[in-house]
Amino acid sequence: MEQRNRILISVDVEEFDIPEEFGQQVTLQEKLEVSRSGLQATLALFDKYNVRATFFVTAYWAQHYPELIRQMAVKHEIASHAYYHSSFTEADLESSRLALQEISSQPVQGFRMPRLRKVNMQALKAAGYLYDASVNPTWLPGRYNNRHLPRTVFKDQDTWIIPSSVSPFLRYPLFWLSVKNMPLWVTRHFSKRILKKDSYLSFYFHPWELSDINAYKLPGYIRRVSGKRMQQKMDLFLDFLQQNGTFCTHADLLKGMS
Repeated sequence: MEQRNRILISVDVEEFDIPEEFGQQVTLQEKLEVSRSGLQATLALFDKYNVRATFFVTAYWAQHYPELIRQMAVKHEIASHAYYHSSFTEADLESSRLALQEISSQPVQGFRMPRLRKVNMQALKAAGYLYDASVNPTWLPGRYNNRHLPRTVFKDQDTWIIPSSVSPFLRYPLFWLSVKNMPLWVTRHFSKRILKKDSYLSFYFHPWELSDINAYKLPGYIRRVSGKRMQQKMDLFLDFLQQNGTFCTHADLLKGMS
C-alpha cells in the first residue's frame, strides 16, 4: 500500500426525491426517512473501516435531524448540498452554509450542487465557500458532457474544484451508478489506475441507495442493487479502498495547496 494515496469518500445526504423524476410522488416523511435509514447503514460501514468522509447535506434535511448531524460532525466533514434538493436559488448558497454551520458547529467550506448542475462560481465565492465538488469530468448521456474539464483538482475564478474521479484516457467515471451496476473487479481495476496516476481518488454515493427502495417505480439500474445488496457491495469496496490508501475529507485534501 502506498500511504500517500488519499481516498475521498463523499455522501450526498438529501431528501429522497428521485422517484419524482420518474413520475411517482413520495411523502415528505418518506423522503426524509429513506435517507436517514440508509445513512445509519452508511455510518456503520464507515465505523467498520474507520472512514473519514465528507457529507454534502441539504440544510432542509439537516434541520430535521440536527442531533445526527452533530454526531457526524465529530469525525466527518459537513458540507452543503444546497438548501433543498428539488429547488434552488443563489440565495440558498449562503443560507444553507450558515444553517449547516449553526447545526454542526463546524466551518462549512464545501458545496455540491444537487444533480451536479453548473454552479455560478462568483456567487459561490461570495457565499463564503472554499471549494466546489459539483463536477464529474466525464460524459453521462442525458445529464452532462464534461470531458473537456480537468480530471483532477483545479481552480476556477479563485475557487478550488474537486472533481469526481475518472480514469486517465477513457475517463471511466467512478461514482454511484458505475459502482452499483458494474462488477466489483471493474471498479477495483479503474480505482487502481486512478490511484496510480493521481495519488488520490474521489468517489460519491447517496445513503438512500443503502435502503430498500424496491417498492419505488425506478429504473432497474437505480433500484436493482439497493438495500442489503448495496451495503454488501460498499462493504467490499471500502475494504479494498482501505488497503490502498488513507481516508480523508475534501477539506483535508486542500490543506497545503496554494
